[in-house]
Amino acid sequence: MKSYYIHFVRHGNIDETLAGKYIGTTNVPLSDKGRMELRKLDHNSVYPGGTALFTSPLKRCKETCEIIYPALKPIVVDQLTECNFGEWEGKTAEELKDDGDFKKWIAGSNDVKPPKGESSADFTRRVCRIFEDIVNGLMKTGTTESIIVTHGGVIMTLLAVYGIPQAKPHEWVMDGGYGYSLRITPMLWQRDKVCEVYRKIPFAKSDED
Repeated sequence: MKSYYIHFVRHGNIDETLAGKYIGTTNVPLSDKGRMELRKLDHNSVYPGGTALFTSPLKRCKETCEIIYPALKPIVVDQLTECNFGEWEGKTAEELKDDGDFKKWIAGSNDVKPPKGESSADFTRRVCRIFEDIVNGLMKTGTTESIIVTHGGVIMTLLAVYGIPQAKPHEWVMDGGYGYSLRITPMLWQRDKVCEVYRKIPFAKSDED
């Protein structure tokens, strides 16, 4: 039985995140430095290929696709957007430190949500639902290798839910332009809804198969 490979790539860096701001659905572009870093990574190391490319609709993800995978036309998937931080968008933890709901949220409460935003529980349900739809679609069409360019929160959440070895979301943290490759075995997926995380990406040219 064939295996299916999905390569998760986090978008390149943006000025706002480097400044410590919460940026979820705010549609900011890559920073000039972020673009330069991606081009350098693409030149000096290897991003795995695929026949299907999925992306969040936000500029920073679309621009990452253009730099790393210029030959592929991305399939835009709205549900791959980062968590909606509502009225906390664009603010830092220092600015929110006296907010009671923020204190509960940062402590790990799944049900507390930012004003006009999205709770962690709702975010997890959203991204899990679309990931399962994508995987099932790949299997139905026989698409064995694909790429998903999305946000750090999306990738960390999905790997914490489905990834083997098992780890908490923060243990899957990655820098902009980096990510992980997954191997999905249909029988294991259908039985347990899990997938093997087998490699960090991009990888050195010397490691290219």
